[in-house]
Amino acid sequence: MTRIAASAVFIPVLFSAGLAAQTGRAPQHSVTAVRHWKLGEVTRVAIEVSGEFQYRSDRLHDPERVYFDILNARPKFESRRIYTEDTNDRLLLRVRVAETQPGVTRVVLDLGDSVEATPSQLSNPNRLMIELRSTSPAGPIPPPPVITSAVTPPPAVKPPVVKAEVPRVEAPAIAPKPVPVAPVEPPFTAEPSKAQVSQEAPATPASEASLAAKIEPPRTIEPLPSPPPSAIAESAKSARHTSTGENSLTRALGLKINRVVIDPGHGGHDQGTSGPKGLLEKDLVLDVAKRLGKLIEDGLSAEVIYTRTDDTFIPLEGRTELANEKKADLFLSIHANSSSVPRVAGIETYYLNFTDSKDALDVAARENASSQKSVFELRDLIQKITAHDKAEESREFAGRIQTALYSFSARNLPGEKNRGVRRAPFVVLIGANMPSVLAEIGFLSNPKEEALLKKPEYRQKLAEALYRGVSRYAEGLSHFQVAQK
Repeated sequence: MTRIAASAVFIPVLFSAGLAAQTGRAPQHSVTAVRHWKLGEVTRVAIEVSGEFQYRSDRLHDPERVYFDILNARPKFESRRIYTEDTNDRLLLRVRVAETQPGVTRVVLDLGDSVEATPSQLSNPNRLMIELRSTSPAGPIPPPPVITSAVTPPPAVKPPVVKAEVPRVEAPAIAPKPVPVAPVEPPFTAEPSKAQVSQEAPATPASEASLAAKIEPPRTIEPLPSPPPSAIAESAKSARHTSTGENSLTRALGLKINRVVIDPGHGGHDQGTSGPKGLLEKDLVLDVAKRLGKLIEDGLSAEVIYTRTDDTFIPLEGRTELANEKKADLFLSIHANSSSVPRVAGIETYYLNFTDSKDALDVAARENASSQKSVFELRDLIQKITAHDKAEESREFAGRIQTALYSFSARNLPGEKNRGVRRAPFVVLIGANMPSVLAEIGFLSNPKEEALLKKPEYRQKLAEALYRGVSRYAEGLSHFQVAQK
């Protein structure tokens, strides 16, 4: 058997989180869960502990494996003290958990060849995160199914490709010649255009060329102002630049919003913060999230997915994992704020700061146009959106949310400070493949804000403000207008 040496050398080290380095004392905590999940080319493992803990680790070979000893803790999850799980993961082959000696829980990760393991100890909640990456030279990334279909589409996929061109030809396609589409009723002609394109879908490339030649001379008969005679492409206006004047890859490719994940924070045993009169964050944000979801479904005709619809606890990492699995185009997490100073009030919106700084990650962990393709599908076209592009779009999304929220809240709390858009590596946002933000909709610790947040009519207006932020961001990606609430 040929052994491939690992690129990282593990030295047995004792790590602590503010505890005395004594292993002989009676166990104070429990290892409550060991979870693992895959995010792209990375596999993450979370060892959850009931309190502050120390650990030591080492790497062994033949077979490749790494172990983590959680000191002064006993395994206790799912009513079992010994746990083994085989996985379907080329980086992580197996997880084994047992109490190797009184008060020491050992978690062994059996690894594939050439796998690097990077641990990070986090708190609130207390856990040890291990990130597994392959150190093998990455081969060429093949995205042939999507890219080739866009370049040389086979007949079987011709209708979807033609459909993706709908908005670019919407105005000219209903021009003078075709009689069936003469009645142009609304200012937005998406539906007539689709009908027209579906009639032309079976056409060969040659007939498409003749169609293009046939529609070039006519300009438009829609009731909106006509585009310049020389520019047929103007019938599908390009996406607007961001507020800083940039044109991101998302906008350059004309992507739009089809699916939104709304994340009501906390839930279950995790109540979040609470107000002086007893209003719980988990109940407040769930109600606002459901109100917002209804507005998005009605106004944007987009699919809405909730990370939770009842009083259920969902792990932070599992929330964006759900968004990725569902191929969402936007992720919006809703929370309520708190301060030790009761007079502090206001709205603030966060977006993910894509940083490699472990310190920054620890801080956040403690807080814690014509294309029919969607934002998520960009990942299939070019494998992934770059971190810069996601950060830029998330910043723009956060700005739209913050502007709409503050405009609303300032009318109800005159003189309230605009706390603005902020960056932070919140755990709930890490790993999302789409623009993602976290909105703090008010301070429950402020008696005036709590009183307002208790009122159903105020929550509805708050949801409408959130909707305006979402819709204005979506409108900026496309030439289509959306309903405003």
